[in-house]
Amino acid sequence: MMMKTEELKLTQEWDKTFPKNDKVNHSKVTFINHFGITLAADMYVPKSCEGKFPAIAVSGPFGAIKEQSSGLYAQEMASRGFLAIAFDPSFTGESGGFPRDMHSPDIDVEDFQAAVDYLVNRDDVDPERIGIIGICGWGGMALQTACLDTRIKATVTSTMYDMSRVAGNGYFDSADDEESRYQMRMAINQQRTVDYKNGGYAHAGGVVDPLPEDAPYFVKDYYAYYKTSRGYHARSLNSNNGWNVTAGTSLMNTRLFTYAKEIRSAVLMIHGEKAHSCYMSKDAYADMVKDSKYAANKELLIIPGASHTDLYDRMDIIPFDRIQAFFEENL
Repeated sequence: MMMKTEELKLTQEWDKTFPKNDKVNHSKVTFINHFGITLAADMYVPKSCEGKFPAIAVSGPFGAIKEQSSGLYAQEMASRGFLAIAFDPSFTGESGGFPRDMHSPDIDVEDFQAAVDYLVNRDDVDPERIGIIGICGWGGMALQTACLDTRIKATVTSTMYDMSRVAGNGYFDSADDEESRYQMRMAINQQRTVDYKNGGYAHAGGVVDPLPEDAPYFVKDYYAYYKTSRGYHARSLNSNNGWNVTAGTSLMNTRLFTYAKEIRSAVLMIHGEKAHSCYMSKDAYADMVKDSKYAANKELLIIPGASHTDLYDRMDIIPFDRIQAFFEENL
């Protein structure tokens, strides 16, 4: 099988939002998904280990890049004995795909599967010990991928967002009625008409800046990560111009997790007690285990006092010991 590789421009210097761990070797790698898009990833390998590694693919948050939270997770897991890659999704970051700043749940899942394709074909990876980690909106995509890909033996979702629920129902299900959805459809389709006429895609804008004094607490939470030195990155959608306005079109017509109760592999869902998004993990977990024959290896872990973005980068809050134990037990 011949696959054409896009020529990507990969930054070689260390430009992450987190410090480099001297216990880990870092390099850039690429792989191709089934839509022919070349994805860029940072690979982290523990220096002190040899042989075939258990391997983990990481992505998220939604609108972030591998130089932010996902890279932090991947590097930390490598320091704990796993080969880990953090990848940029299609159309974002250093990965290929045009137009830019777009996404589709189908392609999002395919990106995770392509990462698994890459890992299982490495000589230094044990193909029977593959896990994935999804953060924020990519936590939802990780869970959706676990519904489909039987090569994945363990899945961790962190501060998970069900993007299809938000797209169809609004935040906190505040627009979960026919008229609200109709108005959203009207607005998005009017934008499609304008975009076609203009020959380009209008951007929705990333995290609001400057931050209004009366902004909801979760918006302040995002601002404190994406718009400050803590997490800002020049290639991050959320730090800058955001997604295209019409990028979420397919999510408005999609529902994730339809087959979640049929996931046979292990799943650990982690969420902050004070996160505005916590209801999404609670509900997804409840639906996943209800009347399921495979509930025994599923777990919901609520972190007391933690907000949504605390699980992006707070090393004192992210339960890496528990994540390590989970993967060691199930990979």
